[in-house]
Order: sequence, then C-alpha cells, then structure tokens
Amino acid sequence: MSLKRSLKIMALATIFGFMSLYGAVVEGKDYIVLEKEIPDSKNTLIKVFSYDCPFCYKYDKSVTPAVVKKLPSGMVYEPYHLKTKGKYGALASEVFAVMLVEDKKAGVNDIFSDNSKFKKAKMAYYQAYHDKRERWGDGANPDAFLKTGLDAVGMSKADFEKLKESQDVKNLLSKWDASYDVAKVQGVPAFVVNGKYLILTKSIRSIDGMVETIKELSVK
Repeated sequence: MSLKRSLKIMALATIFGFMSLYGAVVEGKDYIVLEKEIPDSKNTLIKVFSYDCPFCYKYDKSVTPAVVKKLPSGMVYEPYHLKTKGKYGALASEVFAVMLVEDKKAGVNDIFSDNSKFKKAKMAYYQAYHDKRERWGDGANPDAFLKTGLDAVGMSKADFEKLKESQDVKNLLSKWDASYDVAKVQGVPAFVVNGKYLILTKSIRSIDGMVETIKELSVK
C-alpha cells in the first residue's frame, strides 16, 4: 500500500472517529443518570406524563407514536401516569391503569391505535382539558371527570369500579409510584431508558435524533 493511500485512510478514520465522538450522547447534556432507578425496567422506554400537561399532549399527538415505531427490537414502551399532578391526578391514574389492563386482555398491543381504550380515554382527557378548557369543577366534581374518560370507551361507572379493584390494576398503579421521583427532576413529559437514563427534553431536536439517543442509551 502506498504512503499516499495509507495517509488517506488514516485521515478518513480520523474524520469518522471525530464524527462518532460528536454524535455520541453526552451525560449532562443529552441525559442524566437517575439517582433512584425505576425497578424492573430493562429494555423499556418509559414516558411519565399527566393529563393536564400541555407538552405531554403535544408529544402524544405526533412525537411519541413516531418514536415508539422506531424503537430498537425488543424494547417495550410503557406509559406511567403521574398521580400527583392535576386536580384529578389520582383518579386519572386509575382510569388509565384500567384501560391499559383492558387493552392487554383484549390483545391490543398498539396503545396508539384507535382500538386502544387507553388511547381513547387519554385523548378524551387531553382534548377536554387543553382544547375545550374543561376543568370539571377544579376537583369538586370527580364524577364529571370520570364520565369524560368512561364515555370515550363506552364503559359504565359500575364496571370501572369493579375493574379497578383487580390485582393487575393495583400492581400497575403501584408501579407508577416511581414516576414521582422522575418528574421531580425536570417535570413532564419525562422519557426514561431502561429505568436509569432520563433524556433531557431540552436536547431533543428531532424524532430521529431522539430515537438515536434512545438506541445509544439502551446499550449502555
């Protein structure tokens, strides 16, 4: 091999090396390591959200579904509702947990599809709160709040009251308690990879860029 060709190869290797370094995610800029990891979260992308969070709504309309479609093979998306935010945070968590369990029982794996009860209830609350400015008495009328979610999926209050007592729903709600410590860091929405790496939303510039960040963090 000629000296000229060797130097060219070395130059290219150096360039691509710098490109790789530049493209790598940086702790403190693109993500932080959570002090308290979310247990049992290997191979997951968790999104902590609240029905009364405008940015959660915006992400769920376009960003989150597109990102989830491009997740690495074997990675599972899990929504965690934050019960401590909003006048009806705890009640909303119960509704969402029931709907997710019902989706699973019905074999609905795509919770962004129109067949998902979770999606129907979630979007009903988003639209009522953010688009229509509904406040359901600011905490004084939980029945009205509940009706919004149940009407969206055609479920009676009696059925809901029965379903929310299932062990699967209780387990899910207990699991979501971890969302509080995550939300304290930078608010919601909060995206966590493998229960350990919190993506700094200020660093997100595009869907593909977010996907690449998730991919890099998933193998750390």
